[in-house]
Amino acid sequence: MVRETTLGSKAFDVLLVVLLVGISLLCVLPIWYTLAVSLSENSAASAGLVRLWPVGFNFNSYQEIMGDSKFFNSFGISVKRVILGASLNFVVTVLMAYPLSKNTKSFPARNIFMWILVFTMLFNGGLIPWYQTVKSLGLINSIWALVLGHSVPVFNVILVVNFFRNLPKELEEAALVDGAGPWYMLVKVFIPLAVPVLATVTLFSIVYHWNEFFNGLVLMSKAENYPLQTYIQQLVVIIDANTMDSEQIKKMSELSNQTLNAAKIFIAMIPVLIVYPFLQRFFIHGITLGSVKE
Repeated sequence: MVRETTLGSKAFDVLLVVLLVGISLLCVLPIWYTLAVSLSENSAASAGLVRLWPVGFNFNSYQEIMGDSKFFNSFGISVKRVILGASLNFVVTVLMAYPLSKNTKSFPARNIFMWILVFTMLFNGGLIPWYQTVKSLGLINSIWALVLGHSVPVFNVILVVNFFRNLPKELEEAALVDGAGPWYMLVKVFIPLAVPVLATVTLFSIVYHWNEFFNGLVLMSKAENYPLQTYIQQLVVIIDANTMDSEQIKKMSELSNQTLNAAKIFIAMIPVLIVYPFLQRFFIHGITLGSVKE
C-alpha cells in the first residue's frame, strides 16, 4: 500500500502532531506545576506567584515529609496493600471471568451469576452494614480490611469476560481435542492470550489500592495503621509557638499547607508513574491477531 503524500495529507499530519503535543502538555503540565509549587517558598506559593518554575527554590517541604518516620511506615503499608490487593484481584478476576465467558450450554448457571455481578455494580449494602461486617470479622486495624473488602473488582471481571468471549473458539476446540482440561486451557491458552487486558485490569487495581484513602480512614482507628494516602490526607501543619523553640518556629514558618500538600501529591504519584510505563505497552496492541489461520 502506497501512502499518499499530497499537500492535504502533509497538513493533516502536522495538525495531528500539534494536537498530540497539545494533549501531552495538558497531561504533563499539572504534574510539573505541582512539582514547582512544592519546591517554592511559602510566601510565593501563598501569593500565587508560582507558574512553571519554582520561586525561592528550596526542599523544605520534602525535608519535612521525608524526615517523618510515620511517612515511611504508611508508605510501607501502602506497598504491602498494593501487592496483596492487586494479587488477590488478579486471581479472583481470572477465576471468575473464565467460567463466566462460557455459554449457557457449558455453564448453565452463567446468566444467574452475571446478573448478580451486574446487580452489585448498581446497588450496595451501604456504608454502615459494610463497616459492621468488617468489624464482626475482626479485621479492624488489619491490612486485610483494606484488601478483602475489594477483592472482587466487578468491572474488571466484566472486562476480562468480554475479552475471553472474543477469543477464537478454535483455540479451545483444538486444546480439547488434544486432551487439555479446564485448568490447562486457562493457564496455557487463555491467560497468555489475555495479557493485554490482564495488564490493564492489574493497573486499575494497583492505582485503586494506591490512591484509595477512605477505607483507611474508616477502618483504621490507629494512625500507625494508616496507608499512605490516608496519612497524607490527615497531615496538617499546626504552628504552636507555646510548644516550639525558635528554630522549630522558623522551620515551620517556611512551610505552608500549599507547598507541603504539593510535595505530598508529587511523592504519592511517583510509584504509579514508575509502574505505568511497564504496563502501558500492553494497551496498544493485541496478541490474538493471526492466532487462527484460515
